[in-house]
Amino acid sequence: MTDEPAALRRVGAGPDRVLIAYASQGGSTAQIAQAIGIALLDAGCDIDVRPVRQVERVTGFTAVIVGSALYHGVWLAEAFKFLQRQRRVLATLPVWLFDSGPLDRSAEERLLPLPHGVAALGRAIGVRGHMTFGGRLEPAGLSLEERLLLLEGKGGDYRNFDDVRAWAEGIARELAGYR
Repeated sequence: MTDEPAALRRVGAGPDRVLIAYASQGGSTAQIAQAIGIALLDAGCDIDVRPVRQVERVTGFTAVIVGSALYHGVWLAEAFKFLQRQRRVLATLPVWLFDSGPLDRSAEERLLPLPHGVAALGRAIGVRGHMTFGGRLEPAGLSLEERLLLLEGKGGDYRNFDDVRAWAEGIARELAGYR
């Protein structure tokens, strides 16, 4: 993994302790998870932002946000497996899902659906909401497939951090309503 930010944790005695767990291949989704965490922190939540592979349990949190990079419209396997593994506990908590990946402005223009398997699992868990954010594909450190996408003119950064922050602030308002 490249450009992945360090885990971001601020857990104290706040009324809302939110886990933001993510799967990121090139660091773009990790940066979105960090931005969600910062917005929730600014809204008074305690947060723990880290890759799904570093999360053993979700007990002790009052809410969970799970995100994944999208590749060809599919979540990364580690994020999907995390949802499967934690589904019983997640079903008892407020849960939101996000993904990132479109290499165009489609995520800003319309609500994009969850991938089929994730959508079914999300219904079983009872997720409160879902959002897709644009992705990022930059020249450094790419696989052959990603380099081919760049050659097709599909590179660039399509993330909109104003949208990320607004979505996270909406979650913070919902959490305040649960108290």
